[in-house]
Amino acid sequence: MASTLLNLTTILIILLSLHSHLSFSNDIAEEDGEEYTVDSPLANLRSRSRFLATVIKKGAHCDPITRNVCNGVSANKGASLLHCCKKHCRNVLGDKNNCGRCGNKCKQGQRCCNGACINTAYNVNHCGKCNKKCAHGLKCEYGYCGYA
Repeated sequence: MASTLLNLTTILIILLSLHSHLSFSNDIAEEDGEEYTVDSPLANLRSRSRFLATVIKKGAHCDPITRNVCNGVSANKGASLLHCCKKHCRNVLGDKNNCGRCGNKCKQGQRCCNGACINTAYNVNHCGKCNKKCAHGLKCEYGYCGYA
């Protein structure tokens, strides 16, 4: 009996750690390779190509003193706001580790929507994901509008 209970506990711990790892990996995969198209060309970027001066890759190196390419830069038609966080460009409107400002981490189960940490499981304006509104009269439950 004790051996069975120990085996079940071990299996449960393994499954929970796998779930946490997989959901963390999915968050990273969503952001990999992301590029930001700057809303207005940056004068402080010296480039031979105008295209290169208007695109910043996610996580690009920045330094507030010498090479500040992304502090307060609007990108993707206002959907992104880039800031230099720990020497890397981050979108403070959608980065759950830098939500609204550098270093502001969203809690477990929250997403960064427009610079605010939101529980998308129960928010009618951000149901399941950012900016997904439920129809009038429907509740957001478990990330679904009108869950029954």
